[in-house]
Amino acid sequence: MHVEVGGLTKKFGEFQAVNDVNFTIAKGQLIGLLGPSGGGKTSILRMLAGLETPDSGDIVFHGKRVNDLPPQERGIGFVFQNYALFKHMTVEGNISFGLEVKKWPKTRIKQRVAELIELTGLSGFEKRYPHQLSGGQRQRVAFARALAPEPQLLLLDEPFAAIDAKIRQELRSWLREMIDRLGITSIFVTHDQDEAIEVADEIMIINKGNLEQKGTPWDIYKNPETPFVAGFIGESTIVEDVASIRGFEEASTWPDTKALIRPEYVEIGKAAEFRILSATETGRVRHLQFRGSEWLVEVDVGSSRLVTYRSLEKEVLHPGDPIQVLVHRAYLFNDNDSWIMENRMKEDPMPIHI
Repeated sequence: MHVEVGGLTKKFGEFQAVNDVNFTIAKGQLIGLLGPSGGGKTSILRMLAGLETPDSGDIVFHGKRVNDLPPQERGIGFVFQNYALFKHMTVEGNISFGLEVKKWPKTRIKQRVAELIELTGLSGFEKRYPHQLSGGQRQRVAFARALAPEPQLLLLDEPFAAIDAKIRQELRSWLREMIDRLGITSIFVTHDQDEAIEVADEIMIINKGNLEQKGTPWDIYKNPETPFVAGFIGESTIVEDVASIRGFEEASTWPDTKALIRPEYVEIGKAAEFRILSATETGRVRHLQFRGSEWLVEVDVGSSRLVTYRSLEKEVLHPGDPIQVLVHRAYLFNDNDSWIMENRMKEDPMPIHI
């Protein structure tokens, strides 16, 4: 299903939940709605589903405006965060319920339920009740029930939020494989960056009811279009006086300009680890956090505090150690503009505007 949304707006009392949101989704794409709690993600999803009515704007499925259609006539499947399974029904009963309401032929219902049991890896659990299943199995039943009537659009509201970390990781991979197999257009809400980056074809960053940016995970990470997106995606540090960092002195020519510096933009090491020391400056290790595959290191450089990564293969650092620091680039922003600036000491003469 091809989805088009134009001018979507929704208020709850005085609260602006969604503010003039516009986007399109190509058929077969898996889209992640990502953003902080209360940002408007679920409101958008519920309006697409027909569970909330927009104050203004158009929702178009395959060229047809569906604003006035009830949920059951929109060709959607909806997976809720809390599963919403019928406790008194077996796995088979939960999956077949919607088809029975739609009065599908019994033979077709039996065939469809068997297909979905196989697809979702629930073979052997057909006669079990929800309380006899794990969290991951209950969520698979919820997926199967949503897919039963062969929807053209699958909507998922934080589908993995109630599941423990290990099972959540397994279900992410399973969901991605399942969507690829079915080719069904899907939109899922999440506040988990890793989940969105790992699973989605494209991410829509939603904040305070606004669509901040839409693009592939790679594009959003490498080329953030707003200060909010730059600060929300990945780990980063806001630096008030970036002109005090060697190689970024020219930033002083832009008044009220701040910088967001990601860990991968920062290189640290002992003096002997750098080929050219002229672009570095001396800092001091403030704190280290072991991440399993690497160290997350917090360093003080003049009046600024930065974070970066350090390989386990390199010499172990300790709090208080003097260290050489090289900031390769920074994301600069003010009230009027935003751009990426490379360290001038690395022979890049001009900032790169985005």
